[in-house]
Amino acid sequence: MREAIDEFRRFQRDKEVNSQLYSKLTVRGKVQVKSSDIQVGDLIIVEKNQRIPSDMVFLRTSEKAGSCFIRTDQLDGETDWKLKVAVSCTQRLPALGDLFSISAYVYAQKPQLDIHSFEGTFTREDSDPPIHESLSIENTLWANTIVASGTVIGVVIYTGKETRSVMNTSNPKNKVGLLDLELNQLTKALFVALVALSVVMVTLQGFVGPWYRSLFRFLLLFSYIIPISLRVNLDMGKAAYGWMIMKDESIPGTVVRTSTIPEELGRLVYLLTDKTGTLTQNEMVFKRLHLGTVSYGADTMDEIQGHLRNPCPQTQSQAGGNNASSTPPRKAQSSAPKVRKSVSSRVHEAVKAIALCHNVSPVYESRAGVGGEAEYAEADQDFSDGNRTYQAASPDEVALVQWTESVGLTLVSRDLGSVQLRTPSGQIQTYCILQMFPFTSESKRMGVIVRDESTAEITFYMKGADVAMSSIVQYNDWLEEECGNMAREGLRTLVVAKRALTEEQYQDFESRYSQAKLSIHDRALKVAAVVESLERQMELLCLTGVEDRLQADVRPTLELLRNAGIKIWMLTGDKLETATCIAKSSHLVSRTQDIHIFRPVTNRGEAHLELNAFRRKHDCALVISGDSLEVCLKYYEHELAELACQCPAVVCCRCSPTQKARIAKLLQHHTGKRTCAVGDGGNDVSMIQAADCGIGIEGKEGRQASLAADFSVTQFRHIGRLLMVHGRSSYKRSAALGQFVMHRGLIISTMQAVFSSVFYFASVPLYQGFLMVGYATIYTMFPVFSLVLDQDVKPETAMLYPELYKDLTKGRSLSFKTFLVWVLISIYQGGILMYGALLLFESEFVHVLAISFTALILTELLMVALTIRTWHWLMAVAEVLSLGCYVASLAFLNEYFDVAFITTVTFVWKVSAITMVSCLPLYVLKYLKRKLSPPSYTKLTS
Repeated sequence: MREAIDEFRRFQRDKEVNSQLYSKLTVRGKVQVKSSDIQVGDLIIVEKNQRIPSDMVFLRTSEKAGSCFIRTDQLDGETDWKLKVAVSCTQRLPALGDLFSISAYVYAQKPQLDIHSFEGTFTREDSDPPIHESLSIENTLWANTIVASGTVIGVVIYTGKETRSVMNTSNPKNKVGLLDLELNQLTKALFVALVALSVVMVTLQGFVGPWYRSLFRFLLLFSYIIPISLRVNLDMGKAAYGWMIMKDESIPGTVVRTSTIPEELGRLVYLLTDKTGTLTQNEMVFKRLHLGTVSYGADTMDEIQGHLRNPCPQTQSQAGGNNASSTPPRKAQSSAPKVRKSVSSRVHEAVKAIALCHNVSPVYESRAGVGGEAEYAEADQDFSDGNRTYQAASPDEVALVQWTESVGLTLVSRDLGSVQLRTPSGQIQTYCILQMFPFTSESKRMGVIVRDESTAEITFYMKGADVAMSSIVQYNDWLEEECGNMAREGLRTLVVAKRALTEEQYQDFESRYSQAKLSIHDRALKVAAVVESLERQMELLCLTGVEDRLQADVRPTLELLRNAGIKIWMLTGDKLETATCIAKSSHLVSRTQDIHIFRPVTNRGEAHLELNAFRRKHDCALVISGDSLEVCLKYYEHELAELACQCPAVVCCRCSPTQKARIAKLLQHHTGKRTCAVGDGGNDVSMIQAADCGIGIEGKEGRQASLAADFSVTQFRHIGRLLMVHGRSSYKRSAALGQFVMHRGLIISTMQAVFSSVFYFASVPLYQGFLMVGYATIYTMFPVFSLVLDQDVKPETAMLYPELYKDLTKGRSLSFKTFLVWVLISIYQGGILMYGALLLFESEFVHVLAISFTALILTELLMVALTIRTWHWLMAVAEVLSLGCYVASLAFLNEYFDVAFITTVTFVWKVSAITMVSCLPLYVLKYLKRKLSPPSYTKLTS
C-alpha cells in the first residue's frame, strides 16, 4: 500500500511536467503543444524562465547580440549561467516567418551521454554557394535547462530517452534495508525449524496410521514459530521513526520520502557527497590580491581604493587625468625593465586587468513603472548601481567583477564587441574587444585582446590557473610559493598577466588566427598553436584569491562523521584544483595528511604504473579525475577499489552524473558495506538513487535531488544528527522489536511442543480460539510495540561521542548470535511455564490452561520490561493497559477458565511461582552481565 501511494505521487509529478504547454512554430503560425507531444524537427519557442522541453539546436533569439543565457543547474549542478550562441545563418534572417522560406537541414551526431560536447553541422542549400556552419556545444540547448534571458527558438534534435538529461539518469531501484534482509534470513531459519520440529514429532509418534495427516496438523500447530506479525510491527515502527525524524526540532524541514529504510541510517560506512552547493554555499567572496611585494587582504582593501582614487602617477602628464590609461606601448616596453613601477601603478594595472579579462555581462532589470513610464524608466535605470546584477559562466568571475566594483572600477556595460568601465572619478572608459579566448578545462586559462578607445593601445590580458600560467609569465620568485599559501587557506587562485601589442603584431596574429579557425583538420590544435605564439613572456600583474564559502558547520559535521568511522568521498563535476582546495578547507583531508594526485591516464599501461605508484603511499588522500577513473575501472576495477577503500578520504573531480552512480555501485559491490549519497542538484540524482540511502539537500540548485532522495534535509549539518541519533535509534529499536516478536511466537510453540510430548505426541492444540488471537494482539501488542520508543543512549551523548556509531556498523544488535540467545530464552521459558503448570495442576485439566496462560501473559509483560533500556511514560501505560485488558477479559472467557478457581489464593500463588521461575534467572543474568561486561555507552553515561 505504502509503496503504491509513493508511486502514485511520483506519477502525478511526472504527469505535471509532461503536460506543460509550449509554442510550436508552423507554416500557419504558432500552435500550443504539450511537452509530451513534441517531435524531432519541430520548431519550438521557449520564453524566459521556461524549461527547455527537449534537446534543441539554437536557431534564433530575441536578444540583439544573437546569444542568450541558460541555467543548467538541473543538468550539471553548476549554478552559473551558460552563454549560448544562435546559429548565425538563421539569426540574420529579417523575420521569424522567414525560417520557413529557406531550405536548410541540421546534421546531428547520434545521442550520447556527454553533456559537455556536441558535433553537428547546419547547411543551407538554397543559397549560392551553400552555407555550411559547424555546430558545437554552444549552439545547443539541452532539455531540463532553463532560459535565463530573452526568448529562444530552436529545432528539436533529440526527445524522450535520447535527451542528454534522461541518458544521464538511471532507473531507480526499490531499496530494501539491510535489517529487512537479515530478518528474512532469520525467518527462513525459523521455517526450517518449524518443519524439523513437526517431523521430529511425527517420528516420535512412530509414523502411526495416516502420518502425513499428523505432520500437517503439527505444521499448523507450530505455525506460530513463523512471525507473521513481524512485518506489520516493523512497518508501523518505520512509520513511527519517520514521524519522529520529521518532528525533530533540531533538524527542521527534514522530510522522509522513502519510509522503508530508516534503519539504514544507522549502518552507513561510506558517505558520497557532492561539493558545490552541498559542502559549499556556491557563493564566492574575493579575499586576497597579491602583487608580489605587497599583499592586500579583506582588511586592507581600502588602500586599493585610495590608490585608484589618485590618478596613476606615471601617466598623469600625458593623458590629462585619464587615470587608468597607461603610457604608449613602445615607451612602456623600453622603460619596463629599468624603472621599478610604483605600487600605485601596479595596483591600477592589476585592477584594470581583473575588470577587463572575464566573460561577465552586467544585466539591468527593467524596473518599468505603469504603462507610459517605461521609456523614462529605461533612461533612469541605465547605470543605476542598485539595479545591476552580473551574469557569467562561473561564480568566481562574478566575485572578481563585484570586487573591482567595490574598490571603484565598475563594469557598466558589455556586449560581444565592447566593454565599458566607470572609474572612481565617474569617467566612462570604453574598450573594444578584438578577440576572446574562452576558458576550457584543457587550457585552464582565458584571455582577451582589447583596444583602449582613448589611446588606441592594444593589450592582451590573460588569467588562469597557476599550473597553466607559471610557464607563460616572465620569471619570478614568488608565484609558486604564494599560490601554495593561498591554496592552504582554501582560496581558489587565479594568476593575471598582460602583454602590450603593437598594431603590426596584432594584425599578424589576427590573420594567422582566422586562417587556423577555418581549417578542417585538427582545428583545435592549430588554433591553440596560434594563441600560444602570443602567450610568451607575459608580464605578471597579480594573483587573486577567492573563497567559496562553506555551508554552515561543514567542518564539525565532517569531523563528527569521520570520528563515527564513516569514510567520506567527495564526487564533484568541478576542477581538480578547486576540489582539492575545498577538500582541505572543509577538513575533509586533515592538514597533516598527504594528498596523492592521480596523474591523468589514458590507457592500460599508464593506469598500471600510476596504480603502482599509489600503492606505495600510505595513509594519504586520493584525488582522481573522472576520465582517469573511467580508464582504471575499465582495466583494474578490483585493484582500484581495494586501494581507494583504504584511503581516509577520496576526491573525484570532473565526474559526470553516471560516473557518480557507478562509484556508488562499485563500493556496494566491492565492500558489501552500506553507502549513502548526499547531493543537491539534478546531476546528483543518479548517485542518490544508486546508493543504499540517498539524502537530498534543498539548495540553490533546485529541488530535483531532494525529491528523488529517500531523505531530504535543508542543510548539510543536519546529516550528523540524522545518522548519529535517528539512524542509531531506528536500527536498535527495530532489532529489539524484530527479535521480540520472534520470541513471542517461539515461546508459545515451545509450550505446545511440551504439551504434545506429555500427552503421547497427540496433535491437539493447547490454546484455542480467542486465546490465541488475543495473545498476539490485545494482550501483548502494545507493550511489544512500545519498544519503538526505547533508546539506549541520550541524543546528546550520541552526538558528543560519535565513536559509538562504529559499533552499529558491525551489526551486533541483530545477528545469528543474538537470535540464538532469544531462541534459548524462549525454549527455557516455554518449558518452565508448561512443566510448572503440569506439575502444579489440580484434579482438572482446565486449571492447567488457566495457570499456564496467565503465567505466559505475565512473563511476556515482564520480558518487555527487561528488554527496555530507557523507560518512557507510554511504555508504563502500555504495560498496565495490557494487564488490565487481560484481567477484564477473564470475566468473559468462561468457556476457557473456571472463574471460581481463578479468584482463589492457590491460583494466585501458583501463577506467581511459575512466573518467578521463568523470569527471575533472566533478571539475575541481565544484572550480572551489566556489572561484568557493560556495553560501551554505559561507561560514558555513568
